[in-house]
Amino acid sequence: MHTLSNYARSILLLLFTTLALPASATANTILIMGDSISAGYGVSTETAWVQLLRKRLDDTGLNQWSVVNASISGETTDGGARRLPDLISKHHPDIVVIELGGNDGLRGFPPDVIKSNLTAMIRDSQDAGARVLLVGMQIPPNYGPRYTRMFADLFPTLSDSYNTALVPFFMDGIYDQEGMMQQDGIHPSDDAQPKLLDNVWPALKPMLETENTTSVGS
Repeated sequence: MHTLSNYARSILLLLFTTLALPASATANTILIMGDSISAGYGVSTETAWVQLLRKRLDDTGLNQWSVVNASISGETTDGGARRLPDLISKHHPDIVVIELGGNDGLRGFPPDVIKSNLTAMIRDSQDAGARVLLVGMQIPPNYGPRYTRMFADLFPTLSDSYNTALVPFFMDGIYDQEGMMQQDGIHPSDDAQPKLLDNVWPALKPMLETENTTSVGS
């Protein structure tokens, strides 16, 4: 009767260990659908908030999560809604972070159109089994109180309707603070990037530590 060599036994043990790894040990994916803020416009790659997120995941022992940044400068909710199905098919995300709407608001797009596009993104994500983190935005008051209020209300309303996680206001503690904005007055500076991450983290962190319990609203 033949016996296995030590080398063969080692190979078989390695193969068995790999096959026996629990599902939680495999990589999970966070897909970020954002505009220029999440694309890191005007800041160095190393300081951009999405890169800081990757570092925090490593530092906090959550390195089973990978981050796919599909953000594009100038992106609108319409563009995001068109791109998302292919990105879901390619990356199979467990969490989709939707940071869109700011450009729509600055261009004065109708709130119903913005809502429809965000709704499509939420539904596509949830239908694919992903949980959604909706990142709220606001626009300057010079657009008029009625429009600015309707725009700001889109995010908590959709979050309630579709049971998503919510960042109330992405730029909280940034837009009105000295040194936190670039010269254009629109994009956060390098110094603001840690604060952007801090604004997202309280809503995102619980999603990283819990199983997928998405329920689709109506």
